[in-house]
Formats: sequence, structure tokens, C-alpha cells
Amino acid sequence: MLKKIAFFLIISCATLGYGQQNYPKDYFINPLNIPLVLSGTFGELRSNHFHAGLDIKTQQREGLEVVAAAQGYISRISVAHWGYGNALYITHPNGYTTVYGHLKKFSPKIEAFVKEKQYQKESFEIKLYPKPNEIKLEKGEVIAWSGNSGSSGGPHLHYEIRDVKANIINPMLFGVKLPDHKKPAIQSAFVYSKNDTSQANQSNKTIDLVLQRLQNGDLKANPISAYGEIGFGVNAYDRLDGAINKNGLYSLSMEVNGKKQFEFKADKFSFSESRFINSYIDYSRYARLNQRVQKCFVNHKANKLSLYKTLKNKGFIEVKDSLDYQVVITAKDFEGNQTKLTIPVKGKKDTILLAKTIKKTPYYFKSTQVNKISDSIVQVNFPKNIFYEDFYFDYAYKNGIAKLHNNTVPVQNYFTITFNVDKYPMEERGQLYIARINKYNKSSYLKTRHKENKIYASSKSLGNFTIKSDKDDPKIYGVNFKNNEILNKSSYIRLKISDSGSGIKSYRGEINGKWILMEYNPKRNTLTYYFDDEKLSGSNHQLKVVVTDNVNNSTTFTSTFVRKIN
Repeated sequence: MLKKIAFFLIISCATLGYGQQNYPKDYFINPLNIPLVLSGTFGELRSNHFHAGLDIKTQQREGLEVVAAAQGYISRISVAHWGYGNALYITHPNGYTTVYGHLKKFSPKIEAFVKEKQYQKESFEIKLYPKPNEIKLEKGEVIAWSGNSGSSGGPHLHYEIRDVKANIINPMLFGVKLPDHKKPAIQSAFVYSKNDTSQANQSNKTIDLVLQRLQNGDLKANPISAYGEIGFGVNAYDRLDGAINKNGLYSLSMEVNGKKQFEFKADKFSFSESRFINSYIDYSRYARLNQRVQKCFVNHKANKLSLYKTLKNKGFIEVKDSLDYQVVITAKDFEGNQTKLTIPVKGKKDTILLAKTIKKTPYYFKSTQVNKISDSIVQVNFPKNIFYEDFYFDYAYKNGIAKLHNNTVPVQNYFTITFNVDKYPMEERGQLYIARINKYNKSSYLKTRHKENKIYASSKSLGNFTIKSDKDDPKIYGVNFKNNEILNKSSYIRLKISDSGSGIKSYRGEINGKWILMEYNPKRNTLTYYFDDEKLSGSNHQLKVVVTDNVNNSTTFTSTFVRKIN
């Protein structure tokens, strides 16, 4: 009997420890040998996703040594034009994986491994998955130099920690220490009515709260009257010492009359749920005004975000007539600095003077069903569960533009739009593509496929779509050399490439008929070949570069140069 009790005590303690997620605080060292200053925090609100790690400042420059945070082996290497750019993934004996993104250059042994594979595949972009015994690393070993590759907006190191299930975990939970004495800032707050019978200040539209700042830095809203189920949202951010960046909150919670009704905490999530950010924020306001208001309620059944820790009545407050409520919203950073917003609410069943208006159209979409648009020119297929709620869909086709509602409604996954191109001559159809037009009337290429008399593409955003034609070839010119130039003192060859229509799809460089590794920087539109990649035999060399756009227009650039090898 005593053995059974002891066994269950051990199991209970183990379960409790797992539930509390006691992450090792001294296992990982900092990936940079400088004082850490952040430009981005974990869980920060980004376009269509939560930020998956820490963005560490690199003193506004590239080339700082990046070290392995712990012993382990390289389990993945990615070289990409966008995303994380040059990135390394290190798997550690304790089961966690650390990720290092936007790197400039890998350490020599990693660089040699990567280049061998790039030359084998004849591709700059590459994904590699080395075996555990291929590239082993010691704690603190230099693995790369920091950079600005991929979708980075400036020099920095993106740093992540993932568990064995590839969930992303806040690195701060592993003991990363940063000086932070600043309270989060709440800029504005809003009231939302859940349905047609709910109201705040005699309106069931979203209303702004009038806020007053108290002496201690907290805020208090002017009292409101309300009735029915209502929710609140705030536009808030955090700042750390030594930086002016507006970072994300670690937690956002709401209490009603002293009882917790809602809590969001940026501790761990999976990539598969990251797009639920568009349900977490007031997406319509973000699309219109570029403001990310964080809702303290969940109004979409499809939102399965695990970052919610408390959801009583989905965060909605049921306000009854003649009763008083005190709502307290707390914005908190990882170090516990916090700012409180107190909202006095008086229950009052009153006449609704400002009611929501709904534009009714012939198309009523149910989110749990497949929805389609079809006429003689345009067909659109929306799979089930890609919208968060049922709504009237606004569609029109006029002057060659297909209006698919507008960008204030978020889309969780891809839908397909198809155009009939019968009216175009057969010889011109290969140069057609589908483009999405933004609010500034600028168009962007969508990966377009051709089948018989139709072209089709996929998108995750609503808005205006049209057919474009690209008859122009890409442009190429040398940056640091001229034809027949002697390049003994140059360490690289650089070209500028561009395409004014559908955009660059591929490129290939050769010297003396042999493929060469050319690094493409799409932010600067450059192709660069470094002479130290391999030794050239002879003195006279023929460079050939072929660039192809997305509708297969192609340009060939040739040049001769002299480079003597001593």
C-alpha cells in the first residue's frame, strides 16, 4: 500500500512540474556576446502572425559573432531569399531546438557543408537536414555572423527556442535577462457590443473610451452605461530599457468586480495557430487604420488560440440593468511592470440610438460551408472554415477588376480565383498573370497557373484582383565591372537585376559554361558571385547570367573579364 502511495506521489509531482512548465533557467547562454537589447519580443503582434522569438539588436550593423546557446548539433539549415534568410537550427541534448535567423554568413565548417550542397543542387536557396553526427557544436562555439538576410527590416538576430513538438516558447522563460523598468502603455480602449440587443452608451457600434491618466501612471475611463453582453479591447505596447521600439505585451488580463474574466499570455504557441492573430485583434480596424487593438474577448468559434489562459464567458461581460461593474484591464511585461485601466460600468437598459448597419448582398457566406462565386469571367472557390463568421459577401466584376469583398475581413487559409481568358489571343495567354491590387492601386503578382482557356491563383487576402500582361524582359547590368575589365583586385562580381512586370522567378549564372553560386538579395535587387568560392583556371573568363520572370520572359547577360591566378 505504501509503495502505491509513493508511486502516485511521484507521478503527481511529475505531472505538476510538467503543468507548471519549469524551463531550465541556466542551460542556454545568450547567442550574442554583447549586452542584449531587443527590437522585438516574443508573441508580438505582426502581420498575420505572432512573432515567434526575440529580435536582438546588433548595434545597427552586421557581422557580430553568433554563438551556439548550448551544446548540440545542426539539425536544419535554411538559405532563402525571404523569411529567416540564412538560418540555423541547433538541436540540444535536453530536447529543445534553438533557431538563429537573418544571418549574414555561416561559420567556416557550416559554410563549407552548405556550399557543397548548393553546388550539387545548383541552387542558392536550399534546405538541409544534417544527421546528428555531421555538424556537432559546443556551447559558445561561433556558428555564424549576424546579418540582415531574408525578410529582415534591418540588421538584427532573430532567436527562437522550440520544444520537441516544434512549439515555439518564449526565450525569456529560459532565464534571458534584460533591463526593463518601463511600464507598458495603453494608448486607447474600446467597447464592443456582442449582438443587436447589446449596447454601450446607447450604441451597439464600437465606441472609444475617454481615458484619464492617474498620478501613478494607471488610467481610468469615464463611466459608461451598458446593457447586454459587451467586450473590451485596448491598443497597447511595451518598451524596454535602452530601446525606443514599441514591443508586444507579455500578458493582458481583465477582471470584473475582482474576478478574472480573461487572460492572454505570450508563453508558447505553435505555428499552425499563429494566423489566429487576425481573430485576436480587431482586424477590421487594423485593415482600415493600421492599429492593432487586442480584444479581451473571443467572438469567433474557429479561434483556437492556445495563448488564452482564462476565458470566462469567452471574455464577454453580461451587464444587467441597475447593477454596477468595475472592469480592470492590466497590461503587463515579462518583468512584471504593469499598467491598469479601470472602467466603471453602470447597467442600464436603454434605447439603442446608434445601431450597426449591415450591407446586404446576394451572397451570404456561411463560414462552415464551401462558398463560391461564379459568372462568365470569374470563378472563386472558398473552402469551408476559412472565414471566422457568417457575413454578406460583396462581389462585383467591372472594368476588368474582380472585387472580392474588401480587406477588412480576415481569411484563415487559401482560396482560389480563376479568370476565363477566352478574349485574349492564344499567343498572348502565356504572358498573362493574376495580380492583387492594394489600396494604393499598386498590383502584386500572384503565382499563376494556366489550364486551357483559364488562369488561376490562390490568395489568403480579400480585395481587388485583375489580369495583367507582362511582355517586357527582365533587365540586367553590371555594378562593379565592365566588359573585358581586369578584375584581379576585385573579390566579387555584382549585377543588378529587375523586372517591372510579374517579377523575378529564377536566375542562373555561369563562368566558362560552369554553374556558379550567385547570392540573390531581392531587397537590393543584386546578384553577387564571390571569387573565393572556387579557383578559376586560366586568365580570360566568360560570364553568362540568365534571368527569367514569372511569365517566362528571359534575358541573357554576357560579359568577358580577365582574372589571373598567381
